[in-house]
Amino acid sequence: MYERASVTLAALVLMCVPTSVSAQSAPMMSEVNPSFFEGMRYRQVGPLQGGRVTTVTGVPSQPRTFYMGVASGGLWRTTDGGENWEPITEGKVPVGSSGSIAVADSDPDVIYYGTGSDGVRSNVSTGRGVYKTVDGGETWSFAGLYDVGQIGAVRIHPTDPKTVWVAANGDIFKPTSERGIYKTTDGGETWRNTLFVSDSTGAMDVEIQPGNPSVVYAWMNRIERKPWTIISGSREGGFYRSTDGGESFDHIMNGLPNELIGKANMGGTAANPDRIYALVEAKPGGGLYRSDDAGQSWMLVNDDGAMIQRPFYYTTLGTDPTDADVVYTGAEGFWRSTDAGRSLTRMSTPHGDNHDIWVSPNDGNTMIQANDGGANVSYDGGQTWSTQYNQPTSEIYGIHTDDRFPYRLYAAQQDDGTHIISSVADGGQRNVDWWSGPGCETGPVVPHPIYPNVVYGSCKGQFAVQDRDTGQSKPYWVGAQSLYGNAGRDLILRFQRVSPMELSPHDPNLIYYGSQHVHRSSDMGVTWET
Repeated sequence: MYERASVTLAALVLMCVPTSVSAQSAPMMSEVNPSFFEGMRYRQVGPLQGGRVTTVTGVPSQPRTFYMGVASGGLWRTTDGGENWEPITEGKVPVGSSGSIAVADSDPDVIYYGTGSDGVRSNVSTGRGVYKTVDGGETWSFAGLYDVGQIGAVRIHPTDPKTVWVAANGDIFKPTSERGIYKTTDGGETWRNTLFVSDSTGAMDVEIQPGNPSVVYAWMNRIERKPWTIISGSREGGFYRSTDGGESFDHIMNGLPNELIGKANMGGTAANPDRIYALVEAKPGGGLYRSDDAGQSWMLVNDDGAMIQRPFYYTTLGTDPTDADVVYTGAEGFWRSTDAGRSLTRMSTPHGDNHDIWVSPNDGNTMIQANDGGANVSYDGGQTWSTQYNQPTSEIYGIHTDDRFPYRLYAAQQDDGTHIISSVADGGQRNVDWWSGPGCETGPVVPHPIYPNVVYGSCKGQFAVQDRDTGQSKPYWVGAQSLYGNAGRDLILRFQRVSPMELSPHDPNLIYYGSQHVHRSSDMGVTWET
């Protein structure tokens, strides 16, 4: 049952094995015949659930058509209200990280897809510009802005699908000039940077005043990501307003925090075009703000800190185009206000960690919402939602295999733990054919090379061993004995979110684990040396 399967790829492995012969060259090995692999095809083996979705939108004229942009899986579409989903950029767009989706009101076949999520975790994938389709997703073309990094928002002129505004965060790992608000009037053939603040301050959001595309709102923020920390906020960021279609902007902070100000998400409403909401990261003064005069002045209407947890990752806000007093906010939880933001009611969603919401301008009860478990559609104002167990979009951080026959796969999935999955199942793949592994969402999770029922897992500095024969898991601390709540100065060891772990090919009991140092254990993780 456990004997190693002989595979043709062993020839490739042998090519990399060092030899003791130094006086003469080793004989060349023949290349592997590509025809050996012609019959191999990818197939879905699980886990049978959705993954992190960063952006969603719908089509007002087609109430059962919605789009979701997956954190690392491209753009997907449903035409039956979320019962089934299909990928529409797979093999057509060479980028999987999703920033923002926009469908033209004047022609729903015209879609702009901004790549690069603005939820800038340490392991975020860099975007590669904007892509465009004019035939409903059948074909896609590159529409520019390759070097702008992460994209926070894409907005299309309500009557001219060739006029588009983009909020570009920029390269979050270094200062660059390719960031800010960009505008095209020729469908992406050319772009102009119409709002640039500095080489480290990018655009988080851009919005058009409903019914008046001459008024454009922008939110700017300094954002920098380091392997060990994040920098968000400055005094040069904040709210900017244009009255000439985004050609020029004024910096307006009347009523907004006047100290350090960070990320924000904004939303207007057709029910009252002069009203705009903004969920603002700031110290002091963070919270939900509202303007009733098109951004000329602002008031803080709710300072509940639950709305702005981990603002670099969430800062989610949505409005109801049919009711100016209805506003949605999201972080780990999801809330709805019916009194213009003064009070909030927590709503139940299929999964936590909420990233986006779109509400139909024709019906305030029709909406789609995005979170770390997928996207879900509602036709009753969020009382019930469509399933997330029909979206093969899990964000997998790494995969290992064992030497069973048939073999198993070991994977860590964003926000849904670690999984052990059989490569072959009787009667098709089912939920019962995968199991929870040790460690947590970041992984990695690796089987012991000799005893595959012993599995090693990782979780941001914590190591774990699972024995599948007994069903028990045991954690061991490599660094500080807590995952969160430590001041940076107190952390002697700094583990990346996805910390590397390797097993020695020479000694199956020797484990290596990485922080800013290399750690080694020879007793299955019980003790470690640095």
